[in-house]
Amino acid sequence: MTPHLFSDLGHFEPLLISTGIVALAEMGDKTQLLALVLAARFRKPWPIILGILAATLLNHGLAGALGAWLPGWLGPDRLRIGLGVSFLLMAAWTLIPDKLEDEPLSTRKGKLGIFGTTTVAFFLAEMGDKTQVATIALAARFDAYFWVVAGTTIGMLLANVPVVWLGERFAQRIPIRLVHAIAAGLFAVLGVVTLVKF
Repeated sequence: MTPHLFSDLGHFEPLLISTGIVALAEMGDKTQLLALVLAARFRKPWPIILGILAATLLNHGLAGALGAWLPGWLGPDRLRIGLGVSFLLMAAWTLIPDKLEDEPLSTRKGKLGIFGTTTVAFFLAEMGDKTQVATIALAARFDAYFWVVAGTTIGMLLANVPVVWLGERFAQRIPIRLVHAIAAGLFAVLGVVTLVKF
């Protein structure tokens, strides 16, 4: 059993930390930029939002399963050191701004429709992304697969749904550097706490 960073949060600690970290880390991320592109292209928010939800549940569900498996494979000491270093690296990675490459993923509707296109594009964009790596680390850190995946999914939706609905107006009002600095700080705190006491 892991010690709680904030003991008064009880069982909701993994949910709240996962939600907060991913929501902050996702600001200005390539998937948020992808949400903006999809919203501008299709102008139908509900299928885009449902596609983001489906892709995130699948991607983070798999990432969380990998994270839940790691403690049994690595053992407590290697896990503690690996997670601590991973969280510190995530803190540094969060400070590097993302860019959406020149359409690396097809955002044309085609046969998949808006929902299918969004689901596939978001799933592929999340592969190896910092929020996927964070989900693996958080699921390994907390013995709470469901709460971590729920939290990271809620965090993704908190960051991306306003972009789908409000587009550039929302994205331009967010102080991205400040938000990324806060997310990096949270990752750094998690890293230090994990290294000091698991």
